[in-house]
Order: sequence, then C-alpha cells, then structure tokens
Amino acid sequence: MKKNPFLFFKRRILSTFNFQLSLFIMATVLTACSSQRSVGIKSENLDRSVAPQQDFYQYACGGWMAQNPLTPEYSRFGSFDQLALNNLKQVNGLIQGIASKPQTAGSIGQKIGDLYNLAMDTARRNREADMPLRRSLVEIANISSRDELSMRLGKAMEYGLWAMYVDADAMNSSLNILNEAQAGFALGEKEYYLDQDEHTQMVRREYLKYMEKMFEMFGFTEASARAQTVLRLETRLATAALNNVELRDPQTNYNKMSIDSLQQLVPQLDWKTYFGAMGIQPTCISVGQVRHMQEAGRMLADEPLEDLKTLFAWQVMDGAAAYLSDDIYMLSFNFYGKILSGKEEPSPLWKRAVNIVNGTLGEAVGQMYVKEYFPEENKERMLALVRNLQKSLGERISNVAWMSDETKQKALEKLSAFTVKIGYPDKWRDYSGLRIDPQDTYYDNLMRAAKFEQDYSLSFLEKPVDKQKWYMTPQTVNAYYNPSSNEICFPAGILQYPFFDMSADDAFNYGAIGVVIGHEMTHGFDDQGCQFDKDGNMRNWWTEEDKKRFDERTKVMQDFFDGIEVAPGVHANGAFTLGENIADHGGLQISYQAFSNNEAAKPKNQRLKKKGGFTPAQRFFLAYANVWAGNIRPEEILQRTKSDPHSLGRWRVNGALPHIGAWYEAFDITPVSPMYLAPEKRVSIW
Repeated sequence: MKKNPFLFFKRRILSTFNFQLSLFIMATVLTACSSQRSVGIKSENLDRSVAPQQDFYQYACGGWMAQNPLTPEYSRFGSFDQLALNNLKQVNGLIQGIASKPQTAGSIGQKIGDLYNLAMDTARRNREADMPLRRSLVEIANISSRDELSMRLGKAMEYGLWAMYVDADAMNSSLNILNEAQAGFALGEKEYYLDQDEHTQMVRREYLKYMEKMFEMFGFTEASARAQTVLRLETRLATAALNNVELRDPQTNYNKMSIDSLQQLVPQLDWKTYFGAMGIQPTCISVGQVRHMQEAGRMLADEPLEDLKTLFAWQVMDGAAAYLSDDIYMLSFNFYGKILSGKEEPSPLWKRAVNIVNGTLGEAVGQMYVKEYFPEENKERMLALVRNLQKSLGERISNVAWMSDETKQKALEKLSAFTVKIGYPDKWRDYSGLRIDPQDTYYDNLMRAAKFEQDYSLSFLEKPVDKQKWYMTPQTVNAYYNPSSNEICFPAGILQYPFFDMSADDAFNYGAIGVVIGHEMTHGFDDQGCQFDKDGNMRNWWTEEDKKRFDERTKVMQDFFDGIEVAPGVHANGAFTLGENIADHGGLQISYQAFSNNEAAKPKNQRLKKKGGFTPAQRFFLAYANVWAGNIRPEEILQRTKSDPHSLGRWRVNGALPHIGAWYEAFDITPVSPMYLAPEKRVSIW
C-alpha cells in the first residue's frame, strides 16, 4: 500500500487491533460514530448451509459476505470498512456544512473548509498539471555536488533515504529522543524487490512501466533508463533493509548513540549540517536499522550523482501523484490500486477529500465528532468492561502454571499500571500554527501541512514525554497498545456496532469489544510487549526459565500459522503475525473469562437463556467472528501477507478459535469435526 508522504510518519512498536503498515503509524483517516440501535447477533449474517464445526468463519459470516460483495473501489471490504464507511459519510456531512459557508480567516472552520474544497477541485488541478512540482524538481536538478546532499536531505520532506522522528527513548520512556527508521524504497516491503515468484516478478515489471510513464509525463528524457536506475537503487536499499519479522524485535531496532558516533557510523554526510537544515540540534539518536543506514550512506558516496538525483525526483513525483491532475493520479492508482491491491476503481473524490482533512486536522475534526456523535454513557460502560477485563487477565496471570511467582508479581504490577484512554483526549491539539491558503495550490498546502506536522513532532525533542498525547484520532475505527507508555486506547470511533452496542446483551459486547480490550491488554504481554516493564522501559522483568517457557509456548502459535495456506502455494507468516495472533488468543481467553465471571452472578435460567436460538456462549463467539466478516481480492491477500502484521480476517477466526477450549463446548466441536485441534497442539499462554 502506498504511504502518504505528506504526513510525517513515526516509527513505533505500537500494536493495533485492525490494520497497521508494518511498524509505521500515522494518526490519520476514516470514521465517525453512528447512532446506537439494538442489533446484537444478526441472523442474516450467518450461512446455515455450512456447519459451525466444518468452517466457523463461513458459518458465522457467510451471509454478511453474500450481502456485501466487493465493489470496484475496494480490494477488501469487511465489518471494519462498513463501519468506517458509515462514519465517513457522517464526517463528510460535518465538513460539508463548514466548507459550504464563509469562515473567519485563520479559524479551524476556514482551514477545514478550504482544505476540503481544494481537495475537491480537480478542475483546478487539471489546469495546473505538474506545475506544483516544478520548483522541487528544479532544485533537485540543480544539485551540483555531493557536498550539497547533507543540507538537501536534511531540509527535504518530499524525498530521502530514511525517516527521522521524535519518540520516547525505549530505555528511558519518560524522555523523547530522535529516532531513525529505514525508508527510500517505494514498494515498502523488501520482498517486492528480491522475491522471484511469478507474482512478485510481475509487480516489478509493472512498477517499471509505471515509473517510465511517470517520467515521460513529467518531461524527463530517457524515461526507461531512469526507471531502471530507480529500481536498481531501491533494490540496493531494500537488500540492506530489515524484513518485517526483524523489524518486530525491539532490541535489534534500538541503537542509541551520540551524534559524534553517528558521524563515524555514516561519515558520508555532515550530520551537523543535516540536522541544522532540519532546525534541530539533537545530542543523541537511536538508529533503527544500522545496516540499512550505512548502506544508504555508502550509496550517497559511490553512486553517480545523476542517478541519485533521478531517485530523488522519482520520490517527489511518486509521493505527490495522488494530489495532482487526474491523469497523474490515475497512473499512480493503476499501479498501487489495481496491480498491488486488485482494485478496479479509485475511491470517490469526496472520500479522498475527507481522508485528507482527517489526516491533516484530525483532532479538530474529532472534536466536532465527539460533540455530535459520542454519548458519554458509552465511555462509562467501556470503563466498566475494562475493569472487568483487567480483573480477568489478573486472574489468568495468577493461575498460569508455567510461570514463577517472581515473574507473576512483575506481570501483575505491569497490568495494574495500565493507563486507559477511552473516547477522546482530555487535551486537544492546537492547529493555530497551520496555514491553509486557498490561493496556493493543493500540493503547496499539503507540503505546508507536512512541515507543520514535522515541526510538531520535532518540538518534543529531548523533552519529557506527554502522557496525555493520543496516537489515533477520536473518530478512528481502531484501538492500540503503546508499550512505551504502557497504555491502551479505544477511540470513540470503534465504540459502536459491530464492536459495541449499548442495547445488546453482555454476550455480544464481551465477544466483540471485550475481545478488543483483551487484545490490546495482551499486547502488553505478547512477544514484543513483554520486553517492556510497567513504566514502559525496555527492560527484562522475566526469570530466564520463565522467558524460555514463554518462548516455547509462543512458538506453537507461530508454527500453527506457518501451516496455513492463504493462497495457492502461499502460506501465512507465523513469525510476522505472531504478536497480533497472541493478542487475539489472549483477547478471547481474557474476555470469555470476564464474561463467564459476569454470567456466574446471574440466576441459572438467565445464564442459559437463548436469544435467536443461541446460548450466551454461542453469541459470544458469533459476535467475535462477525467483527472479521469480509471479502478480499486475491491480489490483496498476497499484498497483506507481505505487509500486514495481522492475520487475514478468515484466519483471525478459523485460526484463533481452535485454540479456545470454551468454543469447543459452545458449538460441540468433537474429534471428528474438521476444525478440531488436539489439545496438545493448542496454544496455551495467558
């Protein structure tokens, strides 16, 4: 998936419930709430032609899948996307109400309205064509010596070979420091440059065609040779990059050093000049991927300067393509949308416009959203659910037989130290320093927004971490755990059907949002989160024997998912998806125990009462499965298998539930059932 170059992205070991681009997070996009109505389990979502013991995903979600076939604009469409679409329409209504009326200059309303109108004005962009990029392309063309690269790369946001961002020091989580992460190859995953299977080779051929057309459209000579140059240089960077499994290791990706040590590590640049161009004077940096950064430095020294300038020009063009004329946009979409994801048509212009406003002024939009759509009683019920889930996880930690009392005590201390954020931030972000000027081009406004975002990030450099800061906007349909602050966050956007229903019974809410809560809690104790202590510092709190037993148990999960064939000849990556699979497993176990504890306090006739023909236990697992209902294109399956640390929706159900004992009891899964997994092969962690 193409990454938005106009939003200064920051690398985090931050785990989300739904979707994340590798280890890069942008607090952007989508959503807003819909009004509450009683729905619970919908019988029309089911496919009763399939037995639950045979294929639970098809049984629970087949009806929904039949009712919601993929439309041309989607490569995947599921319950998440349906909720996001409903919210997007409501956010669009809020924004249109502002954009259609005159607003006071400099006000939030003016910024939202003018940015939306600029995004909608394709006629103007078609007239401007490639004009907005000419200044940047001329600046690159005028680079006459390598001595200029230190200043140019430090100043540039449109191009570069790595990313710089400010984040908590992994070893001292109360202080923000400068961090670096690998970048510079547009396809994102190194496997796209190196794998030799037929599909990946096709992607590279199409990528060359796309680049050649773009170079021609922008008036470059020798377009084919330039495309080959870009592919060669990006392949060099990708070869030196860590893969997605290696990127999951917090220890490997933390390399703190002084700026003098950085100068010795990568001597090809003058780092004081580089940071001066950024407007900062850091005393230290954590280099994320040392091998990649060293190779990028060598590349700056030994590749022909004209070839480097060709790469930088490509990065400018490719990054801006979605914000220029229709013909340029369609070239980009035809590759990133059609070839990589299988989409047939781009999203309607209004959706793209709303997403840009959400991504640029997210908390300002979020403030309007919660005022209009988020009932406070939702927050209170969520807090009660979180307390019940924390109690349940505490019970499970206390009762695991494989962990010593010493490590259990540290785990319980970490659990009790969780910070819980629900709905929206207590302190809203200030956008007064961002200028949106309708007289300037759409691209220039987005570049100014990118600079504003970068300056905001850099303003925290070597200052105390702001514990009130949110890493998702309130209207986002998602949730996250952040190990450096030991916090779980549930934005208002996810607190609605199919995750949360104020009018539904406990079985539904524990099976849906309860598992989301348990999922995020478990991230504090997955293979990454377990390396951080209660204060968010990367510090070992395990005994050697306990950690060994933990790793043995997580290896069962990794091996199980390695054996899943997601497409003909293509298997899931159990190591890459391990953290999310552990979190799904933990979320199910924790939430079901909390649900059972809650049910135990009820009279027996209520505990066994059926609704819609299903017992409470059955409704719990159906609610969980319905969260992952969805359809997906073959191309998207292949792309997500390379790029997404979450398992595909089908396998978050059919891969997760065979490890949950209560599910066997609820649906009478026996040794003769196709989905049966022998107890000794099941995962048992928390």
